[in-house]
Amino acid sequence: MGQSRQLNGYPPSPFTLEGRFLNFGLEDGFKLKWLWLATAEGEHCIKLSKAARASFKGTLRPGDWVRISGSQTHASDTGVPKLKADLIMPATPSPVTPPVEVGVAPVKGKATVLVCQKSDCAKRGSLTVCAALASALKAQGLESQVTIKATGCMKDCKLGPNLVFMPGKAHYHRARPEEMPALVEKYFPVVQPV
Repeated sequence: MGQSRQLNGYPPSPFTLEGRFLNFGLEDGFKLKWLWLATAEGEHCIKLSKAARASFKGTLRPGDWVRISGSQTHASDTGVPKLKADLIMPATPSPVTPPVEVGVAPVKGKATVLVCQKSDCAKRGSLTVCAALASALKAQGLESQVTIKATGCMKDCKLGPNLVFMPGKAHYHRARPEEMPALVEKYFPVVQPV
């Protein structure tokens, strides 16, 4: 298992979860950093170690049943568990495993899309992107679960409009209104039938 730092004086503890793979979270728009897993208890955002990224070799598709093991720590400020995967393996649901419900995936935590509204991003169409994002969220039935928040400068003015999908902190540059439905599906997917 990979190394995890100790938080709040407690050593990391092992965890194993089984459920349906929903999607990946990207850092800087291209680097695999997190994955979302739907279990009977809800949706989990799990950080990927280098070993975990190598263990599945990019073969996961949304809806695949997987078993994930790794280490769990707790955030020092909130006490919220933080999961880090070390191994991802294909799994078969057992008859005693409760099915994952069909419908809109519950968005856990602070699901927010940050949209820069400073002058350079505004000139490049951030208001239009906001409207398209709101429309895409409504079309998926997520308007009450995901917040769109206007922000100040994100320091990438020449690459605007700039967005950040939270949780996960996936940054998007030169966002276009027509990309919003695909990005909403990617970061806030609908749970597939079991």
